[in-house]
Amino acid sequence: MMVNNVNKLYLIIFFHNLIPAYVIERLFWEQRGMTVLMVVLCEIIYAVSIIIFEIPTGVFADKIGRKTLLAFGAVLSVFEFIILLFAYEFWTFALVVFLAGISSACTSGAWNALLYDSLLTDKKQESFEKIVGRMNSLDFIASLLAALSGSVLAKYVGFEFNYIVSAASMFLGMVLTLLLKEPPRNRQQRKNEKSQSAFMVYVRKSITFYKTNPKVVTIITNAMGIAAFITYLDEFWQLYLDEIGFSVLFFGLFSACISLARIPGNLLAAYLLIYFKAQSIILFILGITTVCFFMTAIFPGVIGLSMIILIFLASGVIDPVVTGFLHHHGSSEIRATIESVQSLIESIITFTVGIGFGMISSSFSILSGFLFLGVISCLFFFYFLEKGFVKN
Repeated sequence: MMVNNVNKLYLIIFFHNLIPAYVIERLFWEQRGMTVLMVVLCEIIYAVSIIIFEIPTGVFADKIGRKTLLAFGAVLSVFEFIILLFAYEFWTFALVVFLAGISSACTSGAWNALLYDSLLTDKKQESFEKIVGRMNSLDFIASLLAALSGSVLAKYVGFEFNYIVSAASMFLGMVLTLLLKEPPRNRQQRKNEKSQSAFMVYVRKSITFYKTNPKVVTIITNAMGIAAFITYLDEFWQLYLDEIGFSVLFFGLFSACISLARIPGNLLAAYLLIYFKAQSIILFILGITTVCFFMTAIFPGVIGLSMIILIFLASGVIDPVVTGFLHHHGSSEIRATIESVQSLIESIITFTVGIGFGMISSSFSILSGFLFLGVISCLFFFYFLEKGFVKN
């Protein structure tokens, strides 16, 4: 029964996010000599590595199996934390994010493709959004536990110990990944894969899918815009707290609040889709994101922190809604590839936004960087509104 895959995926995502290193990551990097601009350059390297490997890994996942790509990505994730323990130069951090980009590319298409086909085998695909929401919630619960323990460990044991614990957690996730089972393909799918084994066949089929579904393209583009903005909020909230005068001990509590804020949206996403269209949900969240970024920059302090939490609260709905929308419209033979294209769109947006964010934050302050994100989010909002999908 493929239900065993789902249970293993629950455990994998828990250990993959039980990473106490994340709560002090920016401070650890800063301690090792990494400036904000250097960190943004690493984010760009990360985005470029995803751009390079996203489509090939998606195709390989569809051709040779999703488990194989997930296992390879899990191995790379373990090495990332081992390397970071010995990282003191920019190039070592750049190597880590490059490997992280490959790992993310291996996972992005294959993870949900394996989950959806596992549910499809048991004729339970209608529960996909609900399962994704639960997995994301488990992700944030693990992050919460890691944050609460990580800040204490960082204060009393040292930053390096957090990375040792994180490497061990990633190793457990890797072992569980190796125990997954590849969902069976039906006879027609296997026939198609044998007759259309060329790499470009999968790419052309994916491009055709997006060309014939313009609404999917617009929804994904704007949702990935939100994801890109939140990437930089996720990466730099620690520097925001540091700039407004909070102690590192508060970082764990605030990180826990962020994780808790993301849970309700993930759990409610499947139910919201009963009453609202996906495009209406995304437009509403774009509006909230825009206002909150402006407020965070203009009112640093308690109001700003509240706005950050509100952004994460609203954004929790995005992943289950968009991922479900994509997979319900896609076919199994290119399921990983079309999601890789989605991740590619996000990486391009992240890359583009990151250049402006990094230059402004380095030249002025992190508050100016958040103001910049608010301006870009506002542009996405009016672009999406102009499309008029909510009226259709």
